[in-house]
Amino acid sequence: MTTARISPATPPLPATETQATAPILSPRRILLLASGTGFSVACLYYSQPMLGVLGPDIGASGRAVGLVPTLTQLGYALGILLLAPLGDRHDRRRIISLKAALLSAALILAALSPSLAVLLPASLLIGLTATLAQDIVPAAAALAPDSQRGKVVGTVMTGLLSGILLSRVVSGFVAEQFGWRTMFFAAAASIALIGVVLNRSLPALAPTTNLSYAALLGSLRTLWRQHGELRRAALAQGCLSVGFSAFWSTLALMLHGAPFHLGSTAAGAFGLAGAAGALAAPLAGHAADRKGPESVARFGALLALLAFVALALSTALPAHGQLAALALGAVVFDLGVQASLIAHQAVIYRIDPAARSRFNAVLFVCVFIGMAAGSVAASVLLAAWGWAAVMGLASLASLAALLLRGGKRRTGRR
Repeated sequence: MTTARISPATPPLPATETQATAPILSPRRILLLASGTGFSVACLYYSQPMLGVLGPDIGASGRAVGLVPTLTQLGYALGILLLAPLGDRHDRRRIISLKAALLSAALILAALSPSLAVLLPASLLIGLTATLAQDIVPAAAALAPDSQRGKVVGTVMTGLLSGILLSRVVSGFVAEQFGWRTMFFAAAASIALIGVVLNRSLPALAPTTNLSYAALLGSLRTLWRQHGELRRAALAQGCLSVGFSAFWSTLALMLHGAPFHLGSTAAGAFGLAGAAGALAAPLAGHAADRKGPESVARFGALLALLAFVALALSTALPAHGQLAALALGAVVFDLGVQASLIAHQAVIYRIDPAARSRFNAVLFVCVFIGMAAGSVAASVLLAAWGWAAVMGLASLASLAALLLRGGKRRTGRR
């Protein structure tokens, strides 16, 4: 096992100063934490099934409106890079409350947007403040007793993954029945409620380091350069995220056109198929413990590659056949992507337990850079060459992830 060499650095605070006696997490509190991650991360994806109805309402073209999910994902990546490390330096409960308030305000701004010129910066702010989810997960780990930490974090991560996929079902239905602005208003209300309840439920969480903000950010680069396992895990998951985002960010636009002519409810309903991926979180963690996380990560990348290749070929089928292939493909590639994510977290967490939150920040920066790249590239490909080109991009990205994970490597610097 390697130890991160970060210089200059201030030593962590003594345990007596940072670790108060943690209360045993009740099932109600664990459910609250899981719900908090789910509702906050869902804000990143509400817009995707609504693009087909949102664009015409504000006078934006299909290509232009594709920038909405792109900026949201980019904002999330920037928020993880610039804001998530603050959880080691300040009370996470205060950070959670502040981000919840700012996220609610950004969602209200999106709901009131008269044009794309207002909606785009609102989308960037939504992404920045939705990193609330990445503050709740380490808070859950800090509150959990050693004997239950893995189980608690796994449950909270299941809430996060469920929020990613079920958000599309909810937003598709709400946009179809009540309008896309109603969805943003409802999201703002849910985040405000979560923020108030978490502020009252969580104890104060003392900082674990005296590092300055600049030193915290600088340590991310040091960790990246020092640990080859971190680089491989982050880049492989980033590639898988390109395909994941390419599919979900353009699905609504594709289904809105010929030969399907389906509304946002149908696009959101595919999230029910993809929600099976959330079930892979505890299963993948158990398999990683028995078989090793590298094997699980390779298997997940292979599943995603096979699913995307099949979806590319399915464009030759009649409309009903394509819809069936879309539902089955969503199940398979979501299982692969989520299994790989859990496996890659297991890979990086074993490198140096003292730097786990920063390892997690590096991993998720790559994940959401990949998602932003997938969104913008897929919107261009869909407009120019159609759905088969989008699935071709997803297939190539999954192949790259599989190649990055190919072969067994020792944990270490190189």
